[in-house]
Amino acid sequence: MQELAGKRMLGWLNWNRGRRDVHRMDVLEQLLRDLHAQAPDHIALTGDVVNLALPGEYPAARAFLEKVGPPDRVSLVPGNHDAYTKGGALRLLSAFDPWMRGDNAGAHPLDEEERFPYVRLRGRVALIGLSSAIPTGPFMATGKLGPRQVSRLGPILEHLGHEGYCRVVMLHHPVRRQDAGPTAMLIDADRLSAVLRSTGAELILHGHIHSGLIHRVRGPKSMIPVVCTPSASAAPERARWPASYNLFTISQRQDEWRINLAVRGFVSAGHPPKELRTQELR
Repeated sequence: MQELAGKRMLGWLNWNRGRRDVHRMDVLEQLLRDLHAQAPDHIALTGDVVNLALPGEYPAARAFLEKVGPPDRVSLVPGNHDAYTKGGALRLLSAFDPWMRGDNAGAHPLDEEERFPYVRLRGRVALIGLSSAIPTGPFMATGKLGPRQVSRLGPILEHLGHEGYCRVVMLHHPVRRQDAGPTAMLIDADRLSAVLRSTGAELILHGHIHSGLIHRVRGPKSMIPVVCTPSASAAPERARWPASYNLFTISQRQDEWRINLAVRGFVSAGHPPKELRTQELR
């Protein structure tokens, strides 16, 4: 019980009081099977692969990541639950290292400031992974990128844009403060928005708020689509946003990137995942 002291105890009580019935492994397994059946080229995970950052959770989470796919085909950014406590942040970097490593990363120490942003190039698509995961006090789930990470992001996006890549930015917390509220927002969202207005990106992916929210933020030439996804384990009979995932088709027409979205997930209990809707994002 010593491991469940402080914030972990509150999280454990919250889990047993209601969230245990909402988030289920059988739902996650069904969704993963459907995802693999679509044979995507690459899979992006926007965090929260553990719950309370207990030491015993990380081996099981790593086994799950191995089931999702090998590190060269799966990219992960951490969520606030992955770094629930100060010790959790270190275990996170150690356990999930292969899925959060850029293409040109050397033998980095387990140092978050050196690891993020990471860049992975897959064909003409560039995945840029950010970490907004920070340990917080009880009843708080805020995130922060920090000045060093934000300052490094601008030149990375500018270079990749100049080279003609489709830039997909991944982070856990929403880009806009109002989407998560004062206890769960990205603290330095304004700094991130300023970088995006200056350099641009083609797509932003995030999680955290367990919804299917889609909106746009301003870039230097056009609006940037921002896409959230619900929890992949959210039971359809209990969750406002049942488990689903986003399947993106990215193509290039002349000098413009085209991105189409197909949402696949659950409609009701007892039925397998299916395509829920499609949308042209750009």
